[in-house]
Amino acid sequence: MSITLRPELEEMRASLRQFCTLQLEPLARKIDETDELPPEVIPLLADAGYLGMRLPVANGGMNVGLSTYCLVLEELSRVHRIFNLIVAASSGIAPSAIAHLGTKEQQRRYLDGVSTGVKRGAFALTEPDAGSDSASMRTRAERKDGKWVLNGRKHYISGGHTADFIVVLAVTDPEKRSRGGITAFVVEKNTPGFEVTRVEGTMGSGVIKVAELTFTDCALDDSTVLGEVGSGFKVAMSHLNEGRLCVSSSCIGTSDRLIEMSVEHAKNRKTFGKPLAARQAIQWMLADSATELACARALTYGTVQDLEDGKDVGVLPNMAKLHCSEMVGRIADRAVQVHGGMGIVKGFPIERFYRDVRHYRVGDGTSEMQRMVIARSLVGRGE
Repeated sequence: MSITLRPELEEMRASLRQFCTLQLEPLARKIDETDELPPEVIPLLADAGYLGMRLPVANGGMNVGLSTYCLVLEELSRVHRIFNLIVAASSGIAPSAIAHLGTKEQQRRYLDGVSTGVKRGAFALTEPDAGSDSASMRTRAERKDGKWVLNGRKHYISGGHTADFIVVLAVTDPEKRSRGGITAFVVEKNTPGFEVTRVEGTMGSGVIKVAELTFTDCALDDSTVLGEVGSGFKVAMSHLNEGRLCVSSSCIGTSDRLIEMSVEHAKNRKTFGKPLAARQAIQWMLADSATELACARALTYGTVQDLEDGKDVGVLPNMAKLHCSEMVGRIADRAVQVHGGMGIVKGFPIERFYRDVRHYRVGDGTSEMQRMVIARSLVGRGE
């Protein structure tokens, strides 16, 4: 099976690859040295047109298709995951949900400025007792004196500490819960009762952090309700297929870079008078990695194309996310092995890639959850 990109996308890949090499690679090295995001990163991505790509033109976006967007995420992931996360946040579930479900005033208030990097959004679903089982969330929004009063805690929220607005899911009807009892609210930073109570680093790059958000008697107007009251669970579920394919394309980009670096090192590094590339053990690692990557590309971009064509893709996005997230972990491990001592030393990209890719098997739906969904499509829900 061969996946051939449209000519305009191949042309875009070439220019994007050049942008990443010349503009982003030096910044990636600086990020690894300081664990801080250089202030020029967001304006650079905004000026290049990579922020808010999926948003409507009326709100400063480009309204690009999913295949174009996945290609951008793939190329950015070859350099550093933080660039991928920044771009994804500007077109991810929070701004996309507002673009599709928000009122004209909500779209104007929250989306104008996203594509220029002036505003940033985040999505808050996960709680201490509700991750994959999102229907078990405890954060409540109760109707009191004409307001929605929000109480609860969200954690492991990507970009929650830097967001200007956050789409927060809360229970509004404990009896119905995921069947019409969860509502989405847009909460702005500095809203009384809302506080970022903790910021935590992750096992990957030090610049990538997650936040704990606490809501204590946080009073919200009706104008903050996104979509209809009780439709919050649908908001969360509506963008999952695209999200899984975006993660898959990110894994593909990182895997491609790791293989490229491993091949180059294997050709240049000599042991006992021969390059590593002449050793069968190394050859098989490279062969396995290249084969897995080819399968990942075919599955992911074939599914992207079907989704864009309006076809029923079933559990193919789940399969893509499962395969790609597991694949990039194996390829990263082999890359460390091929590079030997260089692969485990901080300051070289291989070591950072190895830590960063572990996230993909957990975030946006664990591998176990993907397997459960796939299995249910085959044998039903069981008892």
